[in-house]
Amino acid sequence: MGMNVAQKLIDSHLVEGRPEPGSGIGIRVDQTLTQDATGTMVMLELEAMGLDRVRTELSAQYVDHNLLQTDERNPDDHLFLRSACRRFGVWYSQPGNGVSHAVHMQRLGVPGKTMVGSDSHTPAAGSLGMLAIGVGGLEVAMAMAGEPLHITMPQVWGVELTGELPAWVSAKDVILEMLRRHDVGGGVGRIIEYHGPGLANLTAMDRHVIANMGAELGATTTVFPADEEVRRFLERERRAEDYLEVIADEDATYDVHESIDLSTLEPLVAKPTSPGNVVPVREVAGREIYQAYIGSSANPGLRDLAVAARIVEGRRTSDGVSLDVNPASRQDLENLANMGLLTPLLHAGARLHQAGCNGCIGMGQAPATGRPSLRTTPRNFPGRSGTREDAVYLVSPETAAASALTGVITDPRDLGEQGIDPPAFAYPDDYRVNEQMLVPPLPGDAAKTEQLVKGPNIKSLPDFEPLPDRLEVPVLLKVGDNVSTDEIMPAGQKVLPFRSNIPAISDFVYYQVDETYVQRARETGDHAIVGGDNYGQGSSREHAAIAPRHLGLRVVVAKSFARIHRQNLANFGILALTFADPADFDALDRGDVLHLEGLHDALCRPAEVPARVGPDGATITLAHALSPRQVDMLLAGGLIPVFKQRLTSTAADGGS
Repeated sequence: MGMNVAQKLIDSHLVEGRPEPGSGIGIRVDQTLTQDATGTMVMLELEAMGLDRVRTELSAQYVDHNLLQTDERNPDDHLFLRSACRRFGVWYSQPGNGVSHAVHMQRLGVPGKTMVGSDSHTPAAGSLGMLAIGVGGLEVAMAMAGEPLHITMPQVWGVELTGELPAWVSAKDVILEMLRRHDVGGGVGRIIEYHGPGLANLTAMDRHVIANMGAELGATTTVFPADEEVRRFLERERRAEDYLEVIADEDATYDVHESIDLSTLEPLVAKPTSPGNVVPVREVAGREIYQAYIGSSANPGLRDLAVAARIVEGRRTSDGVSLDVNPASRQDLENLANMGLLTPLLHAGARLHQAGCNGCIGMGQAPATGRPSLRTTPRNFPGRSGTREDAVYLVSPETAAASALTGVITDPRDLGEQGIDPPAFAYPDDYRVNEQMLVPPLPGDAAKTEQLVKGPNIKSLPDFEPLPDRLEVPVLLKVGDNVSTDEIMPAGQKVLPFRSNIPAISDFVYYQVDETYVQRARETGDHAIVGGDNYGQGSSREHAAIAPRHLGLRVVVAKSFARIHRQNLANFGILALTFADPADFDALDRGDVLHLEGLHDALCRPAEVPARVGPDGATITLAHALSPRQVDMLLAGGLIPVFKQRLTSTAADGGS
């Protein structure tokens, strides 16, 4: 039987286990990606582990999230990251060079390789025929130390594409269609693999848009074949030597099947406050808007900026609408200017921002309170924009640009009535490549003399004690379904500058949900949190585990967990349990006390963990899905102690 692309990528990197859905496997990691919101912690973890130099084929660190320099903290961290890259042998992308996913695809991604990244949108590299998985920062640090990635083998979800996208419809509408069908949990436990004749009509950057937002479906990752379109992309980027064909065998099969006829799609929009809240644009057309935002890792291509420029060329954006343009890479910005398409945007009223994540992560471009903001970003979780009471709609560049002209949410197909033709795009013959702000690693001997540069805001990782055999913990907080890591540990310009200072950033845990939680946690110490389905969806930021652990969080009991957050909890010694009977969610409330006894023995057996609620309360049955490896982490107090113990044992055995 033939193999699909996902199976080929896993098979060629398998170092442990059998690649059968539901089984634990270990995968060799070729490349790693870190960005500054999470990478500072990764570098501190490498220091804590005592690593001398990275052991991957290539590791890259990007400064793209925390670009605002309103005080010394962000620039201090930029210097720290630069010094860490020089010390550990990592590529360094300087501030303003662009969003990690776009720059990595253009300059460093290689078909057939594996990559892990401390950013949940790392799967965007699947557009090149890579197996790229978003994980917590500590797992990236382990990969940089030469350790395999351990995951549960997902199902492979084959999505066959046929037909061709109509005018005014683009790649963003493809992934929004997937979210319309399956919501934010539809891809959990799956790798999404796109195949079929419709692929011939999607460029490599179109595929990036789709792969990037596979994270919003909860998928482990998304893969595309490395085919002729990928070859053309790499040739244009002057990296033809990196091309390797990776395509599915003719008789390949998939665990799950889906099909999309591209020719039937129409402009779509994800309404506030979830990427899965998708309807046709025509259903919400006519609503007045405050902002139209074009760019981000979800629509990072030169094409996405160019079509917006063509739409607004010779026209003026509607009075009162802010048209925000966020180039995803400096290279794209240079090409846009060289093509003569920067001036039409500026003349139309666009506000041009530096190449980076910016408003996508709440670092500037925040909308007015409650005023609709149309964004080509990947997420619209509450408050993520930087405005607490926001109203963010996720749309294509075509819909955003059309709405900027009219001042209301507009189906871009309606622009034909104003004499505006569908914008055409072709790459210029003199396409420019820019590597000026991408700094290669130092040679080994030179790197050994480098010292880490730490500003006063950079604090070493706190140590956490092992999980005791008995816990008696009050429930300090109870939350509902689909709680995101943005709600647990918010981003934005107020919070992210403390990303290298766990005691300081802990002041913001859950503050958008319950402003009293932090104070109560500090007064209580060890405690528990209760959650609903898909607890911890969204960003991979491990601060959403480390900071609550610093405040005393020992146990999270939820109906179900998002993949990355569940692993992050284990990485830092927090016990993740689920309700054996989901109806028992109603049996636990804030203020109840959970009694857990004989934990060490219970965790070494499958599934059941009995829990008593209150001194005379009923017993409910909880469950765990922890692997033996994760149990070892909990019993040691986290993954770093486990790794350090192994290094010590290896040294005692003479390095064998």
